[in-house]
This record gives sequence, C-alpha cells and structure tokens, in this order.
Amino acid sequence: MPFGEVVCGSPGSGKSTYCYGKHQLFTALNRPISIVNLDPANDNIPYPCAIDISSLIKLEDVMNEFGLGPNGGMLYCMEYLEANYDWLEDRLKELDKDDYILFDLPGQVELSTNHPSVKNIIRRLTKSGFRLAAVHLCDAHYVTDASKYVSVLMLSLRAMLHLELPHINVFSKVDLITQYGDLDFNLDFYTEVQDLSYLENLLNQQSPRYAALNMQICSLIEDYGLVGFETLAVEDKESMLHLTRVIDKATGCVFVPPPTVGQPPDTVDASHLPSTQRPNLYSLMTSAAGQIKGPRSDVRDVQERWIDARDDYDAWEKAQWRKEGLKVQEEAARQKAKIRERTPSAKLAEQTKP
Repeated sequence: MPFGEVVCGSPGSGKSTYCYGKHQLFTALNRPISIVNLDPANDNIPYPCAIDISSLIKLEDVMNEFGLGPNGGMLYCMEYLEANYDWLEDRLKELDKDDYILFDLPGQVELSTNHPSVKNIIRRLTKSGFRLAAVHLCDAHYVTDASKYVSVLMLSLRAMLHLELPHINVFSKVDLITQYGDLDFNLDFYTEVQDLSYLENLLNQQSPRYAALNMQICSLIEDYGLVGFETLAVEDKESMLHLTRVIDKATGCVFVPPPTVGQPPDTVDASHLPSTQRPNLYSLMTSAAGQIKGPRSDVRDVQERWIDARDDYDAWEKAQWRKEGLKVQEEAARQKAKIRERTPSAKLAEQTKP
C-alpha cells in the first residue's frame, strides 16, 4: 500500500485548495497521486477525484431521511463509512500501487479531535499497510489575535493526541496574513510555539476576567511540548515543495527510491515491489539526520517574503516571469526557424528520389 496524507482542519482553512495544489505539484513532478474525497457535503470539488464518498452516501440524503442537522448528519456519514469500510478498501485496491493518496476530510473539527469514526478508519488503513501523516491546516490570520492563536494551539494539540499519526500542523494562507493586522511578535514565535508567557499582557487586555485560565491553558500546551507549525502559501511553488519535503520525511517516503534508481550490488532485486517495500539505505542517514534545506525552510525567510518585504519580492518575481516568458518565446522562435530551414531541403530530397 502507498504513502499518503490525511488532510484535516476547520472549515475554510483551505483543505480542498491544498489538495488541488498538491495534485498540480505532483503532476508537474511526475509523481503519481490520487485524491479521496471523504466530505459528503463537498459538492464543488476543484481537484480530479479518484474516490468520492458521495457515491456511497450523501449528507443531504441523510439530513432529509433522519431529520438531522449538518453536524449530526456529518457524524452519521462518517459512522456509515466506518461500518462500510469494505467499500473504501475495495476502491483503494483499484488504484495504482505507487499512487500517493490524499484523504480530504470534512471540516467538522470534532471528527479529528474526539469522534472515533475517522480515527478507527485511519487505524484500519495503517493496519492494511498505508503509511500516513496527518496534515492539519489552520488559517494563518489567527496569529494576529492572541486568544484565537491559543485556541488554535489547543485544537492542534487535541487533533495530534486523537489521530495518533505523524502530525504536521500548517498555517495556511500565510501570504494573506497582512490583510488581517500586524503581528505582535515575529512569525517564528508563533510557528515554533515559544515562551507563551509573552502572551500574558495581550490576553489580559482582551479578556482580563479569564487571565488565570488563559495562562493555565498556555502552561498545558507548553507541558506537552508537541505543537509546532509549518507555513503554506499554496500558489508559491517553493512553499509547497518545502511542505512536501517535511511530510515525506514524516511518513518515511523520503527514504524510498524510485523504481528507476539502481540498487547496491549483491542485493535482492526489489524493483517490482510497491514503493513502501523497496529498501533504500543511501538516503537513510542524510535524510533522517540532516536538516531540510530550501528557500522556504527558514521561517524568517517566509516572514521576509510575505510580511516584511512582500512588495519587493512581488516585483522581483514579476521581473523573473517576464524573463522566463521571453526565453520561452525566443526558444519557440528558434524551433520555428529550424522547421522553416528543414522544410525546403525535405521537399528537395523528396523530389530527387528515383
């Protein structure tokens, strides 16, 4: 069975957009990918969907038949999927064995924080051989408000403890963060979840009545020491590539070589096996022990790109796009010129044939 991701997060955090961006990225990289939509209320799916839960059950039908609201109907749909797990298993077996699988979950946060159905489905997937990571998307504008930021920390921690998977928390839409206000601290304070006591004054200003409770919540988060965040701007190629490297390292996909790569001498040929079963000792130490390097691997670079000097970077990128466009036009002109040059000689060769 292949590697994959369980994409979760609150409504509007950008899950479907992320899945679409991931599909575009992997297609450009020639990495096979399939997306599984597990949201029965998602009618406008932007990405090509390999498996759609709506062919099994629809939220609207459940609400009409049982008189449930949207949240209750969604819980019923997930429980129905758990009871009919064989349907999902059979559809997954029809996919290519080397496909990278994305599971797009509904936006109801209780499904990834306390309701057992999704957890049980994930557990059965991992038992069948899937190597999954949970990618929890949170809207980046929450960092502009101290109380909302603390609530996101609690939500992320609860999801980590509940799903029991390699877990990557992500601040999505980081390119839009300046539209919601200024940051009280540098971005790395929020992504690395540093000393939360610095939030005390901000929390006291917003809700002085609950100051003691707020600080106890911050202490709880720090005691676990589990929560940290990556950043994501879906339309930025470097941001998507960096997040992909982080996820590949969490799932172990980075250690698996493609079938075209040769194996060390005197070893058993495993090129015919699925990607999860092919050994790769070459990248084990370098990938496991080394740091992830790239243009968006340092959060300080992310802050400079999207917050401190966004206009300058935008102008520079536009200039690079113009240069790239001119190169493409020049190359196309060269190809046309070559075709024109070859055409008369080709005609002459045809005429001189006996």
